[in-house]
Amino acid sequence: MLQTTIIKSGKIKDFNTYMCELPIRFFAILFISIFFLASACKREKTNTTLETKKPNVILIMADDMGYECLSSNGSLEYKTPHLDQLAANGIRFTQCIAQPLCTPSRVKIMTGMHNYRNYEYFGYLNPQAKTFAHVMQEAGYKTCISGKWQLNGFYQELPGWKDSNRPYQLGFDEYCLWQLTQQRGMKDGKPHGERYADPIIEQNGKKLQPGIDNYGPDTFDDYIINFIEKQKDSAFFVYYPMVLVHDPFVPTPDMPAWQNPKRRYEKDTAYFKEMMAYTDKIVKRITDKLNALEIADNTLVLFTADNGTHVSVASETSYGVVQGAKGNTIDAGVRVPLIAHWPAKIKNGQVYDGLIEFSDFHPTLAALAGVNVDSTDGKSFLPLLEGKTDFKGRESVFVHYDPQWGKRVNHFRNQFTRNTHFKLYRDGRFFNIKKDVLEEKPLDTEMLEGEVLVQYEFLRKELEKTPPIRFDNLKTK
Repeated sequence: MLQTTIIKSGKIKDFNTYMCELPIRFFAILFISIFFLASACKREKTNTTLETKKPNVILIMADDMGYECLSSNGSLEYKTPHLDQLAANGIRFTQCIAQPLCTPSRVKIMTGMHNYRNYEYFGYLNPQAKTFAHVMQEAGYKTCISGKWQLNGFYQELPGWKDSNRPYQLGFDEYCLWQLTQQRGMKDGKPHGERYADPIIEQNGKKLQPGIDNYGPDTFDDYIINFIEKQKDSAFFVYYPMVLVHDPFVPTPDMPAWQNPKRRYEKDTAYFKEMMAYTDKIVKRITDKLNALEIADNTLVLFTADNGTHVSVASETSYGVVQGAKGNTIDAGVRVPLIAHWPAKIKNGQVYDGLIEFSDFHPTLAALAGVNVDSTDGKSFLPLLEGKTDFKGRESVFVHYDPQWGKRVNHFRNQFTRNTHFKLYRDGRFFNIKKDVLEEKPLDTEMLEGEVLVQYEFLRKELEKTPPIRFDNLKTK
């Protein structure tokens, strides 16, 4: 028989063997071609999705954390490396003005309205209010809230205060919340239902019983991370009103004291430092998940706080010791951190020294989602986030503050308007807050002249745009 051979790559092969290998070679080449074609199509589809998908939004609001608490804002006492990194790669705001207390700030940020328009009771948000969650739903976003609620009106046992559907009614598709229909209390002589160890948490209508070994902030953080995982291919909005770093100041799971269950509600302001570190850690877990899912670039992360630090906490900073002023209308009571991180739009680290008011978040989110709103008091700062050079910020902010505590009188309730240098109260007190940050030396308005007089007249006219509110038994500091 004639034996035929072929030479290929320097090797001699039997012709019959070569012919038998041809189908295998053919299908191997075909498979590889299909694989690379499919991969190319997937990459193209992914890129197209990233370019057309609306940006995700995560709004994180710490509880009782003044501006001075972040090391990027000058803290010498607390270490917040991850938040500092977000600020270094995003926009760090130096003049974000909240309300002096939790519920007033929560009502304002969620609805975009000054408190005199829709604030009714402490611990309550009217279920008929239109929140930023409604706006995001209208734009097709999946919405989630996890953390502190305290808006059903259980302090006054208002109608519907036991309604576990209230978060749905106010625009959220899912929730995992503390203080929804139940208050904290005592059990067997020990704290029960607090926000940290052994918390009372309600999750989508179900009451959880996590137990003494559970740390509330971890539960809320885990829920958000799971939500992000589920919705990674959709546009989502997460509102995370944290329970940290509100008192009681107690050990975190990263501390040796936590290992002893009897010490988990051992109160000491010395623990505040570790609570700040844990806050930073929790935020990092969320942003790490965004990076792992490759959606960080198209996600706007906003970090702020609801009011100033607790009055028992004094913090060392590069500009001196700052005493917490929660509940007070001075700078340390209302100036809070604000960081915006959005890699797709914010390419270089920036510092913005203009004014931001808590009513501004609602219209900003609406503008980002492409929804028109006209009932808020805020001003959208979306152009600033998008790098628009023609953005014109606020000239002043306005705060109406009356916690509505019933018989309990708040000594600092008032109305004021301010810019970056001066502040005018409805009761007539006028301060140069750049030189007198504690507001100890009111200026004599009869003796003003020059630029100071110009600033006073401007703020007076701004204040006159809002209705004067009568405060019964008004007391000032």
